[in-house]
Amino acid sequence: MKATVERATLLKCLGHVQSVVERRNTIPILSNVLIEAENNGLKLMATDLDLQVVDSIAAQVETSGATTVSAHTLFDIVRKLPEGSQVEIAVSGDKMSIAAGRARFNLATLPRDDFPMIAESDLPTKFQLPAETLKQIIDKTRFAISTEETRYYLNGIFMHVVEGKLYAVATDGHRLARVALDAPAGSDGMPDIIVPRKCVAEVRKLLDEVTGEIEVSLSSTKIRFRAGTAVLTSKLIDGTFPDYSRVIPTKNDRLLKVDTKSLAEGVDRVAAIATEKTRAVKMSIDRDRIVLSVTSPETGTAAEEVPADYASESLDVGFNARYLLDILSEIETDEIEIHLADAAAPTLIREGQSSPALYVLMPMRV
Repeated sequence: MKATVERATLLKCLGHVQSVVERRNTIPILSNVLIEAENNGLKLMATDLDLQVVDSIAAQVETSGATTVSAHTLFDIVRKLPEGSQVEIAVSGDKMSIAAGRARFNLATLPRDDFPMIAESDLPTKFQLPAETLKQIIDKTRFAISTEETRYYLNGIFMHVVEGKLYAVATDGHRLARVALDAPAGSDGMPDIIVPRKCVAEVRKLLDEVTGEIEVSLSSTKIRFRAGTAVLTSKLIDGTFPDYSRVIPTKNDRLLKVDTKSLAEGVDRVAAIATEKTRAVKMSIDRDRIVLSVTSPETGTAAEEVPADYASESLDVGFNARYLLDILSEIETDEIEIHLADAAAPTLIREGQSSPALYVLMPMRV
């Protein structure tokens, strides 16, 4: 195999695939990236057996062929090569030589035939989503994905279609985020799926570099995203997502309206003295204001007043500051609506009645 490729092109492509590769692997070949040279291009592939990314780039191919080489090592080398340089890649026996400018490298390779691939299977449900829409779905839900491995079915974003709406939901038991949008053409009858956390993170990285439509294909066990020249295939989480609709409150009749930025900045300031363990912020809500306060036995106390619009009887309620700030950071409107019932009931947060996103936050005792 012998090929020449422009450094920036190769670096961008390696950036897409190498992040899938785990730093520690018991199977050596899983640390490698598969490089195939044919016609006028290179195809690069990496996998961790659950997730696979393939990307293609243009290159001058003198001799076609394929091999595998350490993904992180190759990425580090290409990153440090001079900008604008042409990278010559050649494979002879079990060695790959890389030359650019005055730099020369020789890397050990492993045979292409040992490289595992996620089996190509039929993915019957196919639809397209604008890159911006998919970005919004991910950003407004992924912070609520659980990291608790014992409840593995919460370790991803749950997607399902009901009555012409596509819903994306994530929850960790303390907070819930849901985005609803009109179901795209082709998504009718799609199975309920849970997209794993790592797949969500890798897709989100790809979305920063593409515009236009993203092609989504899925079955009950796999999902594939086609974004520009990159194709990401992932296994889905095999589990049943809980009936989340039961925790979305419908009778929270106390409506609090407050400036999003003022509330976020106030919570952030008073939380500076909150203990790492609880991070509890107390909200004392009155007619036209909220008093945010934190009491820490080790550090001291903090309080800040934020103007608000509230017409119900006064209420004291506590929230985890980090969880509240995560939600506030995804609110795009100047004003936020917080629907309350009492100090112990789940609280509903949204941008407005017509907003595609809603959030549920469980209060804390303070």
